[in-house]
Amino acid sequence: MAHAARKAAAALLLPRNFSSPSSGGLILRAQDLRGSVIDDVLARAPRGRGCLPSSWVMAREFHDARRVFDDTPKRTAPAWTAAIAGCARGGRHADGLRAFAEMLEEGVAAPNAFVLAGVLRCCAGLRDVESGRRVHGWMLRNGVHLDVVLCNSVLDMYAKCGDQERSKRAFEAMAERDAVSWNIVISVCLQNGDVRRAIQLFDESPLRDPSSWNTIISGLMRNGCAAEALDRLCKMARAGLEFSHYTYSTAFSLAGMLSLLDMGRQLHGRVVVAALEGDAFVRCSLMDMYCKCGAMEVALLIFDRWSWLTGDVKFAWSTMVAGYVQNGREEQALEFFRRMLRDGVAADQFILTSVAAACANAGMVEQGRQVHGFVEKLGHRLDAPLASAIVDMYSKCGNLEDARRIFDKARTKNVALWTSMLCSYASFGQGRMALEFFNRMTAENITPNEITLVAVLSACCHSGLVSKGEHYFNLMQEEYGIVPSIEHFNCMVDLYGRAGMLGKAKNFIEEHNINHEAIVWKTLLSACRLHKHIEYAKLASEKLVQLEQCDAGSYVLMSNMYATNSKWFDTFKLRSSMRERRVRKQPGQSWIHLKNSVHSFVAGDVSHPKSAEIYAYLEKLMERLKEMGYTSRNDLVVHDVEEEQRETTLKFHSEKLAIAFGIISTPIGMPLRIFKNLRVCEDCHEAIKFISRATDREIIARDLYRFHHFKDGRCSCEDFW
Repeated sequence: MAHAARKAAAALLLPRNFSSPSSGGLILRAQDLRGSVIDDVLARAPRGRGCLPSSWVMAREFHDARRVFDDTPKRTAPAWTAAIAGCARGGRHADGLRAFAEMLEEGVAAPNAFVLAGVLRCCAGLRDVESGRRVHGWMLRNGVHLDVVLCNSVLDMYAKCGDQERSKRAFEAMAERDAVSWNIVISVCLQNGDVRRAIQLFDESPLRDPSSWNTIISGLMRNGCAAEALDRLCKMARAGLEFSHYTYSTAFSLAGMLSLLDMGRQLHGRVVVAALEGDAFVRCSLMDMYCKCGAMEVALLIFDRWSWLTGDVKFAWSTMVAGYVQNGREEQALEFFRRMLRDGVAADQFILTSVAAACANAGMVEQGRQVHGFVEKLGHRLDAPLASAIVDMYSKCGNLEDARRIFDKARTKNVALWTSMLCSYASFGQGRMALEFFNRMTAENITPNEITLVAVLSACCHSGLVSKGEHYFNLMQEEYGIVPSIEHFNCMVDLYGRAGMLGKAKNFIEEHNINHEAIVWKTLLSACRLHKHIEYAKLASEKLVQLEQCDAGSYVLMSNMYATNSKWFDTFKLRSSMRERRVRKQPGQSWIHLKNSVHSFVAGDVSHPKSAEIYAYLEKLMERLKEMGYTSRNDLVVHDVEEEQRETTLKFHSEKLAIAFGIISTPIGMPLRIFKNLRVCEDCHEAIKFISRATDREIIARDLYRFHHFKDGRCSCEDFW
């Protein structure tokens, strides 16, 4: 009867796509190994007792193990245990499940606790909750004694299969619980975002070991609760619990996340005392912490000190490259990447993603092309993360066509890749194309996230699509359940502000109770300057002063508004206030990349070796532009000077100097790409349109907010930016 029950259970346990097991159903027979050492081993194998070392079932000796197993005439419980446990440990989960089904069908040996734990581990590895549920049911029906270890296996299986409800019921049904039980159920809550329940369970647990603390701290970090995680870490330290290498790694990650350099240094000292400096896991986490805290020199010292150990650890190299990128030191990131290649370390996709980001941030299109070529040369699969980085690189270097080509070429397209392409169209002022892309994305059942909706709203802002922006702002909440963040609110204020609907922008701020957010008042202030609305500008600047968030940019915007309206006394008072508060204006700077060199300019700059040629050419060019109909916007000059001096001031803005240098330094007709750290001024925007027509060149200008693609006297923004 028991034999029949086991046979019926075997049929149920096999997944539908598994074939019925034969005598060799555990695995296919290995090829004949005549003349090998294995023959001698097989001859001496203790077949009568049905023994099989479980270590043989691991990946390297799996074929040898199955030959021994298949040639065993009587397969007893120890042999089955070794086979199934070995499959579970070796990651051969499907083979382990087949073996269990065959064991039940054969009916000679009854499964013991070790076999059942192994089978449950195989179900968890396959994320096969149905097979796991059947195994659990078989155990209950057959009266298997469920000790705490076996109960933990059941609990772990449900947890890893993502069945929160069944894992909860299994936990509540446990007569005895150990620290592992509590850790599993806490981890399940954290994986499902139920932070409150996880904290409650952790506080209720009478068995909190170091692993319990590691679970709650790392889980809180993953759920964006860094402050709570820090509090738990401090409590763990005060409790005198010993930190493992995993605890230190988590603590370093937390210090980096919160930019707590002093805390990171204290932890570093504890690592030295604990003699864990040599642990590669801890060492890489330590470097990552210093990188995230901006202490790149210390991170480099650590890397160099242990370079003989880290030669084969790609993560160490990736950490340093990513660290330089995060700290805005793109050229050093590229130099470190070259050093890595010289040292013979193969570049993986993660490192190439960081290097592509470095090229994107610095606008180095030629170096970015080299990275792209490197990816293709190495034969790396263009997966979604790498494709996203390369799309972003081409986009930020002003090459939208290549960005789209990479997007189309990517084999898999996740939400991040779609969002990268959406952001690209938005930054180029192609709002309607961005919205078309969004509709395509949702049609392919890709669910948008918070960042996607920021890109969509930004696209509406830069294209003046007010009604569309309102539609998508409502849709994100009603259709996708996304709670608006300050980024979404700010996009709406920007949307109304750019469209000249300043009253509606102000009302939106008040209706959504975001008066305390400085960024929305800065956005409104910027819109006021665009539409020359003094009253709302005063309101926005007063709010910023109240919030103590009136930075240099805000002061300059207000000062320029007064100057544009010839309110020179108000301008003087505001600039005096800036001096008293020691607020310094960021100087406008433009640059251009030519032949692996960066050439930077500020207004009226004469420091460049070719200054004489640049100024001589620019004088002639501006005269030609006037003949074509260009008129300088002297009203934009923010100093109380004569008309002629105002025109001279505008003539030598940094954008114009960079373009003039590019024209005299490159072949006729070659496109130019320039970059500016501030918003491009209205006079320069108008002048560049004329320059593109006069010189028959495409000019791509990337400012602080977006791209402007000038061609044949027109700009891609259609004068709306």
